[in-house]
Amino acid sequence: MNKRYLFFRILRSLVSIFLVTTITYVLIYTLVPRNTIFKDDSTYSKLKAHPDELANYENTAFDRMGYIEYLDSRDLVNQVQKEYKEATAKPNKKNLALYKKWTKENGWKLGIFSESGQYYATRDIPLLKRIWNFYANLIVIDHPWKVKDPSNPDLKRYLKFEKDPMVGWALVGSGTQYKYQIYFNGEFPFIHQNIIHLNLGTSYPTFSGQSVTDVLFDGQGQTESREIELSDGKTIRSSANVYTRQYQPNDKVTDRERDIYKDNYVYTRPNFKDPSMVGVSFRMGIVAVMIAYLIGVPVAMLMARMKGKLPDKIGIAFVTVMISAPSLAFVYFFRYLGNSLFGLPLSFPTYGAQDIRSYILPTFILGFLSISGLIIWVRRYMIDQQSSDYVKFAKAKGLTSKEISRRHIFKNAVIPIANGIPGSIIFSIAGATITETIFAAPGMGKMLPDAILSHNNPLTVAIVFIFTVVGVLAVLLGDLLMVYLDPRIKLSGGD
Repeated sequence: MNKRYLFFRILRSLVSIFLVTTITYVLIYTLVPRNTIFKDDSTYSKLKAHPDELANYENTAFDRMGYIEYLDSRDLVNQVQKEYKEATAKPNKKNLALYKKWTKENGWKLGIFSESGQYYATRDIPLLKRIWNFYANLIVIDHPWKVKDPSNPDLKRYLKFEKDPMVGWALVGSGTQYKYQIYFNGEFPFIHQNIIHLNLGTSYPTFSGQSVTDVLFDGQGQTESREIELSDGKTIRSSANVYTRQYQPNDKVTDRERDIYKDNYVYTRPNFKDPSMVGVSFRMGIVAVMIAYLIGVPVAMLMARMKGKLPDKIGIAFVTVMISAPSLAFVYFFRYLGNSLFGLPLSFPTYGAQDIRSYILPTFILGFLSISGLIIWVRRYMIDQQSSDYVKFAKAKGLTSKEISRRHIFKNAVIPIANGIPGSIIFSIAGATITETIFAAPGMGKMLPDAILSHNNPLTVAIVFIFTVVGVLAVLLGDLLMVYLDPRIKLSGGD
């Protein structure tokens, strides 16, 4: 493969991801009024009787979402006292003049709480700076100098492989944010890392206060207790996921936590019984593509070989109905049949993510939604190939139509079919919005419309970003797969 072409192809892929995500970001943060984020926030409604708390809550939310920078009364006093030591928090004419002077000189806007009369300051963040902040903070890399804790000046800083009593062999860090930088366990993909993390912002108003990355990639549902082996050989049952141990300052570490973990790496995320939103969507999306190809390709081959005969006519009628029927009607029809004939659940939460019956209907329907297009494409390709010279030569050698179709035409068809598989997976995952919504499946497809309706802007941008990354990389993977299957194909800039 042409390395220069591959380099520029990857570069174009990165540019595509940047453009799609940036356009989405700009549209959301310019066309959607910022106050809409409070539309369904019950806490915001309750605070309307307390103007000071409401103003603080509102500005804190805007600050967290990147609209503004916000200094509450205490932070503002600390900042102003750096230049004017005589400034105090007491609201009077002298302090008001000092605060007005400081805010004007530093580009802030002074605000006054209506009840207490105390001061606060806000400063709008320009859109371009917000976009820059999004990408500048997108990738977070952990390292031994990550933690800065004045209360622990003797904190050792290192990275080394060792057999940890809690997790076994791992790359263990000290001075890092995460204790275990690389670790191994029995969960796919078996080798895990905490060195590089995506920072997609903070979720609000739904999943308020949680990292968007945690919302999408962490497990869901009820927590699950597991046995943990301590350094002294004793075991305890806990829902804490010890692989996610993170550093906490001394004043936030309890005696019980220090007794269990023996150091400051005491903060953990819990173990969940159910897979993450991304995990649910990818499970159903990949299996749906397998269903579509395992059914669609053989049916298309049969139709092409029996062109104009009864199997082909039945197949064309089926495809016509599939294309003509609205997707929503199709989903509800097969949902009803699956429940009536096989007793499969109408809703994902009926049995939950641990029961395979929950996945059958939404996955099968998702696969069938794309099967008609696949049949049309493969049938047309194989019919076109039937008039090729190599087919005529095979017929002259006395091969049957079935042998020619299986051994020659299909062999050539594998290349473009394989090229389309990654894109089909992405289409299935992105197209799961309908099925996940109807079946109330806790996946990423359902979360996108939910995030839009709840005005959760950070989560909306994050999901679009993930779909774009996976989609662009899938197209690239399809090209590489095509070259792998047929070395005669050369990818180059001028081809």
